Amino acid sequence: MGTPGSGGPAHAPPRHTYRLSDLRKDLPASLVVFLIAVPLSLGIATASGAPVLAGLIAAVVGGLVAGPLGGSRLQVSGPAAGLTIVVAELISQFGWAVTCAITVCAGVLQVLLGACRIGRAALAISPTVVHAMLAGIGVTIVISQVHVLLGGSPVASALHNFRDLPASVMGHHGAATVIGLAVIALLLAWPRLPARVRAVPGPLVAIVLVTVFTSGVDVARVSLPDAPLSAIALPTLPHGEWFPFLLGVFTMTIIASVESLLSAVAVDKLRDGHRSDLNRELVGQGSANIVSGMLGGLPITGVIVRSATNVRAGARTRASATLHGVWVLLFTVLLVDIVERIPLAALAALLVVVGIKLVKLTDIRTARRHGELTVYVVTVAGVVLLNLLEGVLLGFAVALLATLRRIVWARVRVERGPDDASCAVVVEGTLCFLSLPRLSRVLAQVPDGSAVHLELVVDYLDHAAYEHLSAWQRQHESTGGTVVVDEIGGPGPTARRKRTGPAPRWFSPWSHWQGELPVAAAGVPIPRQTRDHVLRPLLDGAREYHRRGAPMLRPHLRKLAAAQQPHAMFLTCADSRIVPNVITTSGPGDLFTLRNVGNLVPGDLSMRAGVLYALDHLHVPTMIICGHSRCGAMTALLSGPENDPIGRWLRWAGPSLRAWREGHPLGRQAAAAGWSEVDQLAMVNVSVQLESLRGMPDVAAAATAGRVRLVGLFFDIPTGTLLMLDETSEHFEPLPGKQVGAVTSDVRPTTS
Repeated sequence: MGTPGSGGPAHAPPRHTYRLSDLRKDLPASLVVFLIAVPLSLGIATASGAPVLAGLIAAVVGGLVAGPLGGSRLQVSGPAAGLTIVVAELISQFGWAVTCAITVCAGVLQVLLGACRIGRAALAISPTVVHAMLAGIGVTIVISQVHVLLGGSPVASALHNFRDLPASVMGHHGAATVIGLAVIALLLAWPRLPARVRAVPGPLVAIVLVTVFTSGVDVARVSLPDAPLSAIALPTLPHGEWFPFLLGVFTMTIIASVESLLSAVAVDKLRDGHRSDLNRELVGQGSANIVSGMLGGLPITGVIVRSATNVRAGARTRASATLHGVWVLLFTVLLVDIVERIPLAALAALLVVVGIKLVKLTDIRTARRHGELTVYVVTVAGVVLLNLLEGVLLGFAVALLATLRRIVWARVRVERGPDDASCAVVVEGTLCFLSLPRLSRVLAQVPDGSAVHLELVVDYLDHAAYEHLSAWQRQHESTGGTVVVDEIGGPGPTARRKRTGPAPRWFSPWSHWQGELPVAAAGVPIPRQTRDHVLRPLLDGAREYHRRGAPMLRPHLRKLAAAQQPHAMFLTCADSRIVPNVITTSGPGDLFTLRNVGNLVPGDLSMRAGVLYALDHLHVPTMIICGHSRCGAMTALLSGPENDPIGRWLRWAGPSLRAWREGHPLGRQAAAAGWSEVDQLAMVNVSVQLESLRGMPDVAAAATAGRVRLVGLFFDIPTGTLLMLDETSEHFEPLPGKQVGAVTSDVRPTTS
């Protein structure tokens, strides 16, 4: 069964009733997008070598077809800079009519992909490859359009354009260069202007201004046919060259689909709660490409620049994208004479800025941070020096090789101790036969006779690595050294391994990862010679903290060094099985913890001091009392008072025992659910102790003023379930938002 955004909804979403309030948002948003779409469409058509009106035709079809049919409600489609190189190469090889046929075929393939419900699969391409592809396109656009800006003409090869660039820069420049530089300066300065000024799209302002102020200047301008409708031409199939034709269809399909789907996902992030149907988006984009190709338009994709503008302008429905297509159509039919007055240098400058923005420093930093900078550089170089498809395939191959290397290549290092008598060998990742030469070199650095701590932080250990480590261990121990194997993951090489169990080590008790723990018989003094041995679990745990926990916590602890600001006071039992930070998944600085036998609120000074410190000095917004099942204090309380320190302490729990015996609602509810008498009393005790806490004047005043909330919790040890007290119904319920049932036998412990 599908889910929204996973390629298709499980069922049709409820139909949205279009309201006048929607139109009030969609109409101005569509006008803003229209003002951006016109100059960009003209510029992309010019850079592609296609008829200028092909860009406007694609913008119209993108609005009128992809808008209502696509799976993203707020995405705006049209001609995109990402396909500029592909279209230019296809026009150079086949001509414009055959390129239109390729667009139609790519659209048909997109519709079939959407119908096969593999929209999400298209996102399997590495984001680094996609970002590098766009950057390579940006570099190619900049190199070619700089020639136009300087008054020259680019050639098809990006390498030749780059080679001829110094000559163009050093040559004679006329009015075209001044116009282009003025447009670039205005576009770069536009984001820094006041918000009211930036409400008008910068590209529109730049193109209009240079068109008006250069009306009498002799520069190359946009050329249109005398009959604009003559640009609408039927596509034709090639005469031969079918393999290059099919390769062009495949290239256009993949790039247009990936760019559209990535744009749709990005739009979803801009509008929380919106999830695009990616399969429907492919069908919508494919349908638009079929229509655009049949009418002589450029190929169409979802465009993130126009889509983000649509969202920021306040669009609510897909009507905004559709209306933007209507405005472009009216402009094309009624105001086509204005287009012929636009200087080509102005459009070239616009595309130079667009190309520069495709090369994002954030993408480069992200690739470097994830160890994929090589993939990024190779893809960019391949797109610029070869062609788009070969560059993407080359980047994809490098990404696969890098992933394969991470999978089969272990990281091995030696950490020296304070002297040569001890060291740690850390192996991380996947340890297989491919890593044995490097593992052997590292193990050769271990001094003979030393104490070695071998940490295997591995997710897989093959037989060859197992045999190699076993042989090395036997050889090292024969020199008088020792080897302690600490297996953090995967199957260990020896029987002397220390397993973490199913939980992470920082959640697991010492016995899960330290093996047999030393214990002392009850009432028997610990022999002097074994006292240090009894400390071993604590010392090993502290060493593990310094090795793994401390480096991760240190930045956070530095922030807490000056002061603490916990989110809650947590009063719970001293029972060793209750670990507040584990059952609440909290860390240093989150909980101000108070503990005693039975999680009681006595009337003595020590408890009052802790509560008032949390309330008045730390200003905690929540105070929690947490009881638990199989509580030893409640068991002792039921057995009768003893005249010993524990019995005298438990007098503070006397009101809880009386309330339970008198039929407290919590006790009756727990008894009906099958809880033991000890657990019934423990639940009643939480409620009674909350009342004792609420009875403190300072706490009562803070609760009445809404400055603090009192909460009761109950932890069932056998099931690991944490329950919350609902004081209205006087019943312990699962935590809000957890998809589990009420307190039934599924979460009830066995009778103690």
